[in-house]
Amino acid sequence: MKPGIHPAYAPVVFRDKAAGSAFLTRSTMTSDKTIEWEDGNTYPVVDVEISNVSHPFYTGTARVLDTAGRVERFERRYRRRGAN
Repeated sequence: MKPGIHPAYAPVVFRDKAAGSAFLTRSTMTSDKTIEWEDGNTYPVVDVEISNVSHPFYTGTARVLDTAGRVERFERRYRRRGAN
């Protein structure tokens, strides 16, 4: 790699806010917030909304959407005035 053009690659903790879990990995992301990890060292922490622990694809808990009810509500709201 060319020196001086790449961002710093260092250990970072990613914390899943939805599931309350965290994992340590290496990344170019940085943060002002820090956390003390299990090994006793302090690392920057990045909060994420969804990770593999809380994502429906990985957990197998998919949400069922009521598409029929949404379509009926849309038609009721936006139907033409003269048409029935």
